[in-house]
Amino acid sequence: MNEHSVSHLPATVLIVDDTPANLRLLASLLGNAGYQVRPARDGRMALSVAQSHPPDLILLDIMMPEMDGYEVCRHLKADERTREIPVIFISALDDVHDKLKSFQLGAVDYVAKPFQAEEVLARVRSHITLYKLQRDLREQIAELDAFAHTVAHDLKNPLALIIGLIDFVMLQFADEVPEEVLGFLKKIQNTAYRGVNIIDELLLLASVRKQDVQLQPLDMAEIVAKAQDRLVLMTDNYRGEIVLPEVWPTAVGYAPWVEEVWVNYMSNALKYGGQPPRLELGTAVQPDGMVRCWVRDNGPGLSPEKQAVLFTEFVRLNEIRAEGFGLGLSIVRRIMDKLGGRVGVHSVEEEGSEFYFELPSE
Repeated sequence: MNEHSVSHLPATVLIVDDTPANLRLLASLLGNAGYQVRPARDGRMALSVAQSHPPDLILLDIMMPEMDGYEVCRHLKADERTREIPVIFISALDDVHDKLKSFQLGAVDYVAKPFQAEEVLARVRSHITLYKLQRDLREQIAELDAFAHTVAHDLKNPLALIIGLIDFVMLQFADEVPEEVLGFLKKIQNTAYRGVNIIDELLLLASVRKQDVQLQPLDMAEIVAKAQDRLVLMTDNYRGEIVLPEVWPTAVGYAPWVEEVWVNYMSNALKYGGQPPRLELGTAVQPDGMVRCWVRDNGPGLSPEKQAVLFTEFVRLNEIRAEGFGLGLSIVRRIMDKLGGRVGVHSVEEEGSEFYFELPSE
């Protein structure tokens, strides 16, 4: 029976060894097991082959002239074309230090010479299977993301049309439409707005999950100003008051995501704060060097039980949504996890709440 089973096509193994006898032995072993074999006698040839025709797995000797296996592995892991290819070192070096170094460089396994044929085949089979499953999973996730974005935009378009048409009717025919009907139209419009917000939250959640960002020093005053601009209508509708600090210490993060955190905290404080809501924004450098930023409200506060579920992961969002916080706080936590920060809440019933996040300082 052939050793490959994940794909109908034979898996490809690149064998890198400067000893011809070892190359022939491994090529024969893997070829007889049904694999497609590509031999390389030195590191530079191995890199060229891996980059032009990426294999499913690389068997790599360590002790080679000019460019040893460690250096080859470094180049492989630094190149996006070859980074994900599993590397198994095969070497006469059997010291613990050599094995640790191999794994630190990104190898998935280590086989000491002289090796047993059955052991090599078992390790090759296992890692190729895992590699192909991971590759298939990445492709399926990419397809799902693309599908989700398409569906999201397809859903947003009719919702935006509903919102626009209701605006038109309420502006042009306000004097002719009964008050009760106007009330129903406003409820429909608010529901459409909530639908758009949910879609936007889902798109942001997907973006945070898959996107890698470069951290930069943040102009927090500018970020907060942008968040306030986005919430100006809500602030007016709720007759909210927002108090800002005079100085912001410099934290490190990704400005668009941090703006989303502020929008989430401030919108929640406006909706669920006091009557009228008063928001106090503040910041302070913590003893461990983290920069804490917060939004304090004058709302009714939260019980310890409610606080415990606010930032829970997606599986418990139904419980959070029942309290009116939607997807937002789960996204806030994911953003801070991605940025190396922290989130939290301090709240006393009947005394208001303080929602905070922390980011590394510059």
